[in-house]
Amino acid sequence: MTTAAVRPADLGFLWTLPGVYAPQEDTRLLARALLAEGVTAGMDVLDVCTGSGALAVLAARMGARVSATDISRRAVLTAQLNAARARQRVQVRRGDLSAPWGGRTFDVVVSNPPYVPARGRRPPLWGRARAWDAGRDGRHVVDRICAHAPRLLRPHGVLLMVHSGLCGTDTTLRQLTAAGLTCSVTDRAYVPFGRVLTQRLPWLRAQGLIGPHEDKEELVVIRAERS
Repeated sequence: MTTAAVRPADLGFLWTLPGVYAPQEDTRLLARALLAEGVTAGMDVLDVCTGSGALAVLAARMGARVSATDISRRAVLTAQLNAARARQRVQVRRGDLSAPWGGRTFDVVVSNPPYVPARGRRPPLWGRARAWDAGRDGRHVVDRICAHAPRLLRPHGVLLMVHSGLCGTDTTLRQLTAAGLTCSVTDRAYVPFGRVLTQRLPWLRAQGLIGPHEDKEELVVIRAERS
């Protein structure tokens, strides 16, 4: 299937079990980046923190060989079901980041990880909030992906990751650059605060993460390439 036949809007058909992150604006933003990357048949793609499997299914529809992981059993089942419903082959395994795939490397790694700052110093071990809470600075998973990326990518392989500006875009760029990758912000969007951010606005403002008059969240897509 050509990229012209695949649209981020097509992600709306996906089904999610309760407690699994449903595709939202960040998913669509990352889907657009994946389409722009020009994934083709024969390429190996890894979707880290796959959730509903939206990006994994999209990559499979573009012709790639797709692997996906999530720490949540419900997310793994949801991704498997969505791949089956879309009649696409996606290998989904439960585990931490890339651990289920051993020492394999990939042409493209995509990730929409948990990135919302939360009161807890560490993310929850269970419950719905596990899909978005990521420690006090929102970087518990983002930092680990930055550290893992160089050994996941083949030469000229690419990491595509989306996260909120609240957890520090410049920090991500610095970490990926220090790891030897060439990186930049390739897309961004400003979206109204969703339910999660709205519920914790007083705390976020007290932490200085959101200004008193801000009413939108910045989402960024970061592209990092191994030389």
